[in-house]
Amino acid sequence: MLYARISGIASYLPDDILDNEMLSQMVDTNDEWITTRVGIKERRILKKDGAGSSYLGIQAVNKLIESTGINPEEIELVICATSNPDYRFPSTGSVIVEGCGLKNAYAYDIQAACAGFIVALEDAAAYVRSGLRKKVVVVAAEKMSSMVNYQDRATCPLFGDGAAAVLVEPTEEPVGVIDGVFHVDGSGLEHLYMPAGGSVKPACQETLDAGEHFLFQDGRHVYKNAVTDMFTSSVDIMNRNGLTVDSIDYLIPHQANLRIIEAVSSRAGIPEEKVLVNIQHTGNTSAASIPICLDEYKDKLKKGDKLLLTAFGAGFTWGAMYLIWDM
Repeated sequence: MLYARISGIASYLPDDILDNEMLSQMVDTNDEWITTRVGIKERRILKKDGAGSSYLGIQAVNKLIESTGINPEEIELVICATSNPDYRFPSTGSVIVEGCGLKNAYAYDIQAACAGFIVALEDAAAYVRSGLRKKVVVVAAEKMSSMVNYQDRATCPLFGDGAAAVLVEPTEEPVGVIDGVFHVDGSGLEHLYMPAGGSVKPACQETLDAGEHFLFQDGRHVYKNAVTDMFTSSVDIMNRNGLTVDSIDYLIPHQANLRIIEAVSSRAGIPEEKVLVNIQHTGNTSAASIPICLDEYKDKLKKGDKLLLTAFGAGFTWGAMYLIWDM
């Protein structure tokens, strides 16, 4: 029987920092207001001209190739999770493959909002377990600043740019991706979405003037559902796999909002020291947040650690994953 293990991880954050003091010069807010409500002090912003999410993804994948020493020609598939594609078409994954010189890799994008990484990771694990592919890269790349209205004090403090990539390979050891549970509730659409720019409401002067090409979020509704759904999906995974609070080594939640993270871990009874958090200096990087956090703490993780990943995003779409670390 084959299992799918993560054999390498790397991340990339842009150099430019947008901290709370700088934000307070742009919109009516301040450090205390932001820190109290969402726990974020700063976020990274990609300011390079003509660079989109693919640029972030290319940096992360190149770092992954360098750190693992893998021959780029051996990579067979790249799955890109993003809500901020470079273009409506072609796929951002195809741009990343070209930018990294992955001559033998097929690529495609998935759109599962902030849950994109764990959804893409389950896809990669299925390819590997089936024997269809042996070396799969999952990359989450998000230029969130491209959809943020920096005049909206409720949402602009939340988001940052970044990317991360993992290499998924087969093993006969019972490690890696063990189980995942995922849900979607389309009734959440109106509470978290970008109103215009798609086929329902194509871009025009009217939509531009109305500011409908920015992210819209009903914060209270999203908070309530995020806490409930991340908690229940995490409990489902624990119950299905005989896990307890004591047997889990770390919870790595989507870095959406520190208050959401605290509420989920508190309800689950998982102590603070077992919850990995880096939102203070990254902000919410959507699908990239979990792998960026994993990469930041990789020196703390050890082979055999039992990890619980959970995320919630637009759709609504949410889920949880049980992963045994193997690096």
